[in-house]
Amino acid sequence: MKHFKIGQLLLALLAVLCTANLLSAQDVVDAVSPENDAEIRTIPFSQIFTFLFLMLGPFKIIGPFAKMTHGTEASEARSFALRGIVFASFALLLAGLLGETMLGNFGVSLPVLALTGGILLFHVALTGIFSQAEPPKPPTGDPAVLMPRLALMPLAIPTIVTPYGIAALILFIAMQHDMNGKLMITAMVLGVMVLNLLAMIFAQQILKKLGWLLQLLGAVLGIIQVAL
Repeated sequence: MKHFKIGQLLLALLAVLCTANLLSAQDVVDAVSPENDAEIRTIPFSQIFTFLFLMLGPFKIIGPFAKMTHGTEASEARSFALRGIVFASFALLLAGLLGETMLGNFGVSLPVLALTGGILLFHVALTGIFSQAEPPKPPTGDPAVLMPRLALMPLAIPTIVTPYGIAALILFIAMQHDMNGKLMITAMVLGVMVLNLLAMIFAQQILKKLGWLLQLLGAVLGIIQVAL
């Protein structure tokens, strides 16, 4: 199962590159008007944070994290959450650093990358709405041995760091023309990671008191993701 999930992630990331490369053919690029490109480049920071929060934020993490840490000590769960955030932050940092360079190497325009990320987000959102995904099973065995491995896969990737979240991050960083803008995006991502960490630390309490609300928000956010 672990190798299957790794294969799924690699295929999804490969789909980002391959789809973007195919869609960047001259006829598609020419069909994108300058007005549309300018509109993409002027997304306000408040809206960018909303996108990052929806794609990388805590709503989709609390349930799986609670399942993975069921029956473990609170200190072990906190350590597990911290490891997951460290791995996820490193993965996002690497994606942000390499993504803009890869866009230039493949000749992919920003509207094409936005479309590619939209295809992935649309697929994942529809899957979440129309199918009943099997939640991660509680870990069995020695937590001291299992937790470090689970923190990387499947907690950090793909629960926290989603393929469409990576596509969005690369797009938003590439949109910025100065270092201040790129640092602002970095600060937003770090802020989302802090929210993720807090959500995982208090996951059990949140589910006990607000489990019904999370289910409702999950349905609403699923529809919003389809629209995005």
